[in-house]
Amino acid sequence: MSLQLGIVWLGTMGVNLARNAARNGARVAVFNRTKEKLDAFMAAYGKEGEFVACRTLTEVAKALRPPRPILLMVKAGEAVDGIIDELLKHIQKGDVLIDGGNSHYRDTERRDELLRKKDIHFLGLGISGGEEGALLGPSLMPGGSKEAYRVVEPLLLKMAAHEGEKRAKDGRCVSYLGPGGSGHFVKMVHNGIEYGVMQLLAETYHLLRKLSRKSNAAIAGIVETWNRDPWLQSFLLEITQEVLLAKDSITGHDLLDSVQDTAGQKGTGKWSTAAAMEYGVSIPTMTAAVDARIISSAKQFREAQAKRDVLTPLSMGVPKDFTERVRTALECSVLNTYAQGFQLLSVASVVEEWNLNLAEIARVWTGGCIIRASFLTLWQKMLSGDNVAAREVRSRFSPQAQRRWRSVVSIGGAKAVPLPAMGASLWYYDSYRTARLPQNLTALQRDCFGAHGYERGDMPGMFHTDWARS
Repeated sequence: MSLQLGIVWLGTMGVNLARNAARNGARVAVFNRTKEKLDAFMAAYGKEGEFVACRTLTEVAKALRPPRPILLMVKAGEAVDGIIDELLKHIQKGDVLIDGGNSHYRDTERRDELLRKKDIHFLGLGISGGEEGALLGPSLMPGGSKEAYRVVEPLLLKMAAHEGEKRAKDGRCVSYLGPGGSGHFVKMVHNGIEYGVMQLLAETYHLLRKLSRKSNAAIAGIVETWNRDPWLQSFLLEITQEVLLAKDSITGHDLLDSVQDTAGQKGTGKWSTAAAMEYGVSIPTMTAAVDARIISSAKQFREAQAKRDVLTPLSMGVPKDFTERVRTALECSVLNTYAQGFQLLSVASVVEEWNLNLAEIARVWTGGCIIRASFLTLWQKMLSGDNVAAREVRSRFSPQAQRRWRSVVSIGGAKAVPLPAMGASLWYYDSYRTARLPQNLTALQRDCFGAHGYERGDMPGMFHTDWARS
């Protein structure tokens, strides 16, 4: 059967996914509400492949053969429901609707249930790789109807990034992940990890800039060296070097120094934190990254506080090997961020009965996506039960590495350099390796004021103390 795809909405991602599909031999029916954008698309890219310009959703349905696969590249939220309602007037039983936006996984599950009752197959498709990845090969995370995936799998396998980037002999970064909202949940966790690693890189830059007094160009040189290390090599580190070297077209100076120190967010980081709370999983690095963006947005308040409050950093020197210590702290913190993400995926999979294959998710993330990193190949082996790989990962937290990591967090605190994500990664590591935590005190406090009861370490059951008499 020849390949085909309908694409509804020609935003940046929709445009490049349409071009990607056409370049890989698909007949692509494209639709946009505004005639101008549709005409501009056809004028710019109409000769790249077999496109059918559709002025209405009726034309989209007519341009495709049943079962019709239609990819919705609409902004997450009510707009997706609106387009689905409209499309239901034009499609038939057995057709396939695919939501390629960053929809909340609960919304995806609701839509999946609704459409199953109408015998329409639905797929929640997580897409990572940005504008360039959408065109050249993204990482794709589909979840929902298996029937829907079977229809589009031949095309998605052609569109997706190669596993491990340029290793064409390997597989493609797409795999059916599970039922319901699992695909969008995996993409949400991907974005949570992305938040965490980006914040860790920002803190690394802050340490080297403020404490080591290094220029942006010097830090870029350090980052370039680090990016040749298989334990640090990643797409995010690669673009960090590019950002550090970028020049301002207006002033000619470093662009980084002209940019306001505020960062926005679209919600997936907060969703990850909320989901972790729901499933009872600790993801402190991701949560710290969300908090850091929230605090960054309070620019006026921060500036006012900086004028009023006098910081009193401790008068301790910065060691000569500080850069190497920071490298180790970054590596350990990043590894912990991925660990938090996989733990969240593992727990949610059990609760939701998704049966997620964590090793396969690691494989899908090795190419195309924003959080792709060299060590994910080793992580894939570890999640498949390879004890040698597990020991190799654990070896990165050697006594020397831990000393370096702790010293960096300590120096940051002493010098009043905020390290929310790096510090959170360290206490996450320490907490899970502490046999007895102080929550015995918390348990008794809860029992004292609320009679919540507590467990004992020396005998089974729940206990309560009569605090009025004790």
